[in-house]
Order: sequence, then structure tokens, then C-alpha cells
Amino acid sequence: MSVVKVLCTALGNATGLLTVIVVVIAVVLKHLDDPEPVKYTSMAEDMKTLEENFRQQNKSCFVLGASGETGRLVLQELLERNTFSKITLIGRRQLTFEGKAYENLVQEVVDFEKLDDYAAAFQGHDVGYCCLGTTRAKAGADGFVRVDHDYVLKSAELAKAGGCSQFHLESSRGADKNSGFLYLKVKGQVEAEIEALGFDRYAIYRPGVLLVDRQESRPTEWMARKFFSALSALGSTSMSIPIQAVAKAMVSNTLLQPEQKTEILENKDIDSLSKNAGK
Repeated sequence: MSVVKVLCTALGNATGLLTVIVVVIAVVLKHLDDPEPVKYTSMAEDMKTLEENFRQQNKSCFVLGASGETGRLVLQELLERNTFSKITLIGRRQLTFEGKAYENLVQEVVDFEKLDDYAAAFQGHDVGYCCLGTTRAKAGADGFVRVDHDYVLKSAELAKAGGCSQFHLESSRGADKNSGFLYLKVKGQVEAEIEALGFDRYAIYRPGVLLVDRQESRPTEWMARKFFSALSALGSTSMSIPIQAVAKAMVSNTLLQPEQKTEILENKDIDSLSKNAGK
């Protein structure tokens, strides 16, 4: 048998084995899935009506992390729905956009190490969307804590002091302030500390693996996304989610009236809301 045939046979066997493994893991994960979401599966409100009613309230919002993958799509959703009279981007640098849809955006460039000096940028907003974050691999342990905890919490504090009543935070599946893993511990800590600020409404989004083709190269994440994409195709909806669904859920949820001041949307809740909210 030629070398080419041997390689093709080996690759075929490996692919078959991987398929079997994915199927088995998918079956196991079905038993570990989040509880079936009940908040949004029966949602029957006319989203267009909700959007129009919200639009008439002449509200303002700000977005933290608009240069990132989720923040960029949140901004896109906000512009397409046109429910806010004013949208402000708060970040460390001026962003460049093309198209008339972006003409009326307000951009506030701040130094996150000296946020108290930029308190005015956080004043006068009704709703805040926080998609700010980095990774330990990119910023180191100290840098990760500084961005995902210190910058996020300080921004929330300034927003609350500036009159913001509604705060939406992108967190992570498994966030737990008592976790032994730094990433999940920091996410859980900042969730709890922002809740203590007492926003009139506070929504925490805990997506699993974000299915997105990042602009920057992260080989390990790329492999994970491909793996979880396969699981998602087999019916598991609590371990991964398309990033567009997260952005859509965050914006759609702004228009709804939850029963409690603080709500936590796990991966399955986010998926359900994005599918049932319509547009």
C-alpha cells in the first residue's frame, strides 16, 4: 500500500474516532445541561412594540468594550434597532467606523488606570453594557484581574454614581467568587460586587464558549470553538453559543421587565432569549 493510501486511511480512522468521541461527549453533556429555560420560551411580546415604547422614552446608553468581539456586535444591534437617542462608547482609544449609521456615536477616550478623572464620561446614561475583558494568556494574571475586575467594577461604580439605572454585564459560564480557578473566581467576584452597588436592574450573562472567528489568532481557542460547534450541532446548548446570540440577547433583554432586580442568564437562557425575542 502506498504512503498516500496509508495516510488517507489513518486520517479517515482518526476522523471517525473523533466523530464518535464528539457524539459520546454530547450525550454526556445533555445530562449536564443547564435547566430548561422557562423565562423566555413562552415570550409572546411584540418586540417591535417594545422597541417603539422604549424608543419614546428617549434614553441614553454606553458600551464598554466596543472594540471587542461581543461589544462590537452589541453596538451593531443597538444601531440597527435604534432604541436609544444617544449611544456613547467608552474605551481606551478612538475607534474608526465607516457608514452613516455610526455618524452620531459619541466616543469618550479614557485612561482606565485613572478612571476617577473621567467620571463625566459615565454621567447621564440610563443603561450600561459592559463587554470589557481580556485573558490571562494575553495580559498575565495581574493584568487579567486589573481589566476584568478593577476596570469593570470601577466603571460600574462611576456609572451608578452618574445616574445609570440598568447595567448589563457579560460574564462567563461557571463564574463563582469561591472558585479555585482564577478566571471563574474573578468573574464571580465582580458579579457580586456590582450587585452590591444596587442598580435598579442588573443583568448578568454567562455564556459558554463563544463561537466566533476572532480577528486575532488564538490556536487553542480556535480548536475549542470547532469542537464545541460540533457539540452544538448535536444538540448541546449549555456549553457554547454563537457570539451574535449573546449580543442579541443583551439588547433584547433591555426591553423586558424581569421579576427581580438582579437576574443571571446562563448559556441556555441566552440562547433561548436570542431565538424567541425576534427582531
